[in-house]
Amino acid sequence: MNPKEKTFKMKKIPNLDALRFFLASIVVLQHLPVLCKNQNLPYFNDSPIFNRGVDSVYIFFVLSGFLIIKSIYEEKSKGDFSIKNFYVRRVLRIFPVYYLVMIFGLFFYNYLLPALGIPFEVNYSIPTALAMLIFFMPNVFNVMFDPGGILKVLWSLGIEEQFYLIVAPLMYFLTKKHILRTLIILASIYFIIFHLPFTQFLRDYEFMYFFLFFGGIIAILEEKKKMELFKKSKIFAYVIILLTLLYFFTNIFYFENVLFKNLFTSSVFSFFVFVLGYGNIGFVVKNKALNYLGKISYGIYMYHVIFLNFVVFLFLKLKEKITLGDLTTIILINILTFGFTILASHISFKYYESFFLKLKNKFRK
Repeated sequence: MNPKEKTFKMKKIPNLDALRFFLASIVVLQHLPVLCKNQNLPYFNDSPIFNRGVDSVYIFFVLSGFLIIKSIYEEKSKGDFSIKNFYVRRVLRIFPVYYLVMIFGLFFYNYLLPALGIPFEVNYSIPTALAMLIFFMPNVFNVMFDPGGILKVLWSLGIEEQFYLIVAPLMYFLTKKHILRTLIILASIYFIIFHLPFTQFLRDYEFMYFFLFFGGIIAILEEKKKMELFKKSKIFAYVIILLTLLYFFTNIFYFENVLFKNLFTSSVFSFFVFVLGYGNIGFVVKNKALNYLGKISYGIYMYHVIFLNFVVFLFLKLKEKITLGDLTTIILINILTFGFTILASHISFKYYESFFLKLKNKFRK
């Protein structure tokens, strides 16, 4: 490898792996009490953090936009950006787990539950499901058919893939000096269009592209050295972190107007990702276990509903034979769901995903 190739490799940004794990955990915490409540099992969701799973996904969007657009911009700077290589890398990262969960979800709701005598209404045909899920329209599929939690988690991957189909050709044809201005204009126009009265379908189907745009804009501002003042300021870093923590752990921020809410969250979440990676916060997460959990967070997000269903089914059967207190039941369901999910995600990452991830290196210049 020559020196130029070494400098091209994207430098690891600190704290983002730990962030991924915490975001995936918040999603799990939201889904746990929902399914338990539906099955008349004890549950706890009295803290605001148990209702912030969707907001965690929005930070995932910001993070994805930040890293993807940063990567493309760096490749453009070196004159090495290839749309083909970009899409192949995305396919190798996302498709293996996405399609595995998709196939299992369709099998689970259409064949396994009926075989077990567990009622679940399926109001779509398999060809319809395959057409919409294979071609990354799971967000539309969810709203139209309410297909069950295992398939519902796919919605965010659909949004990301739709965004990649837009942003990669856009950045390929734009000259480097026009990228930032174009992204700002597009993000602003789309944000306005998204909130117009006659575009309710965009809100219904969660076409939240502006989170990815905002993350990408911050990334390019950082690449252009336009964020140095914010990077040095401890006060700015602490204010952004405080606002984010207050949003997730309290109900202080209540927005009746969805436009104001989305403007606040997309801005604060974008700066939050920037602050954790580049800001003057005074710490870097070096815990190997925590960073590894961040590396396998894709699996945690994608597999957790499968194991939540398994654990809930297990406790429904146990309830018929033994009596457990509510607190004991809640604790055990949480521990077992997280434990099985993390174990499965580790196995998936080591023995399944890693094969495809190694192939990604063949498509980097």
